[in-house]
Amino acid sequence: MTLYKNKYRIESARCPNWDYTSDGYYFVTICTHKRQCFFGNVNAGKMELSDIGFIIAQEWQKTPQIRSNVQLDEWVVMPNHLHGIIIINKPVETFRRNVSTINENVPNNNQNKSRLKPNSLGSIIGQFKSVCTKQIRKMGFTDFRWQTRFHDHIIRDEESLSRIRQYIINNPAKWELDKNNPRIYS
Repeated sequence: MTLYKNKYRIESARCPNWDYTSDGYYFVTICTHKRQCFFGNVNAGKMELSDIGFIIAQEWQKTPQIRSNVQLDEWVVMPNHLHGIIIINKPVETFRRNVSTINENVPNNNQNKSRLKPNSLGSIIGQFKSVCTKQIRKMGFTDFRWQTRFHDHIIRDEESLSRIRQYIINNPAKWELDKNNPRIYS
């Protein structure tokens, strides 16, 4: 932990030398605050979504429609978290009348840098969480909150991809043993 503005701050769990706008497969887990079960229940190994869970599922499915550089692979909404594989493919630069659509004249100094790069994994997850939160709160669930961060794993080979896909598919059936199940740690 480091001090930031005289407060302790947890260092990022992100791989320090990785560009999270890079093409690749990413396994993400996004949890609710304090692992509260807002998204539904698992009954007989099957996930039954609540109204909030439906919002999560719908918005997750919209991700590739909103961002042309993103595809979804296997995913599941659980009672208090979402597991998913996101595939990022950098957008191909397009030209209009032989003019690049990328603006190279924007100054690249500290005043113009945002914390998250556009089209990065963090910006994708941040936008997803924001849109879901707004819709959920409009429904009257004003106490809904996400865990402030999310877990990611860079998938580097087919064996890992296959293992993670199977983990996601089997997650509802193994809910009683899941580390995200609040009954295990209560």
